[in-house]
Amino acid sequence: MKGTTDLSEFLTPTKFIDSDSDSIKAFANQAIAGAKTDKEKAIKLYYAVRDAIRYDPYKLQPGEEHFIASNILVSESNYCIPKAVLLTACARSVGIPAQLGFSDVRNHLSTQKLLDLLETDVFMWHGYSVLYLEGKWVKATPAFNIEMCTRFGVKPLEFNGVDDSFMHEFNEEDKKHMEYLTDYGFFADLPHERIITSLKSSYPKFFALVENNKSIKDSF
Repeated sequence: MKGTTDLSEFLTPTKFIDSDSDSIKAFANQAIAGAKTDKEKAIKLYYAVRDAIRYDPYKLQPGEEHFIASNILVSESNYCIPKAVLLTACARSVGIPAQLGFSDVRNHLSTQKLLDLLETDVFMWHGYSVLYLEGKWVKATPAFNIEMCTRFGVKPLEFNGVDDSFMHEFNEEDKKHMEYLTDYGFFADLPHERIITSLKSSYPKFFALVENNKSIKDSF
């Protein structure tokens, strides 16, 4: 991971991580009400982002506008990458250095509908946030909202500001769930073009539907 002697890069607004947006600042400041330390603020931001926006893997759209934090904030549902962008922007907006991390993961409990659509159980470029708290970088994964976890019997991912928050290897019934594969490292800004190029190559059926303006959910 990048060195921590100069953290300014991880506090600076970018095209995608628009932490200087009025809406991002308002959402973040409301979420951290009552928090005093950066760790307390980070915990409140994590749960605010995790549960305010419902997880939906079918929301993947290639356009840059879908990955801008202030646009993500007004979405009712989204998936891991946009939610990580939003958490990263919120953290920066309240003075917490933050960046993005990405890995490929194998979802052993993916629905048949999604498997048919993606033609694989590997989710490419799974996104999460990495926050600088009390002198170290801590990983935070705000993807799965609590309602979704309850519905599908998945253990909700908690965050305490000290330990890394990773997808669980097993679900509530001890069935194999998430398996981490390729690690792409950490990024001060979203590598949008690289991600979309990779996803289009990996999921041709999915993007064929997107490019033909067909409803993903209604097609399978």
